[in-house]
Amino acid sequence: MLRHFNHAHLWVHDQDEALAFYTQKLGLEVRDDVTVPEMGNFRWLSVGPPGQPEVAFILAEPAPPVMDAHVAEQLKALVAKGAVGGLHFSTDDCQATYEELKSRGVEFQMEPTQTLDGIDAEFRDPSGNRSRLTQRTS
Repeated sequence: MLRHFNHAHLWVHDQDEALAFYTQKLGLEVRDDVTVPEMGNFRWLSVGPPGQPEVAFILAEPAPPVMDAHVAEQLKALVAKGAVGGLHFSTDDCQATYEELKSRGVEFQMEPTQTLDGIDAEFRDPSGNRSRLTQRTS
């Protein structure tokens, strides 16, 4: 039986760039940063929100040994277009969080906007992954 959620997977073009974005701009914490020499120096990198140690986002580069080079290039193109996954973050004050993240250099595609169940904003990471920032009002 499923017990709880603990990891989500994000494809990123550059792990160092993604690590800087998610920690320095969004304020997430590093969970794991391990290089595995036996797998061609495969890097297992994950970050997560402060106060939620059981939740981690894996920041993985599409490349061998995870997949062949041709598939990796196709996946990178889809990620760059914002067509592959994304994250949803909740906040108590969408406008204030939007202003704070924007001041740190986060580029938003949608400013805070009233929706049916709250206030919502959208931003993308340097690889193209879409993320939402949501304040529930209902």
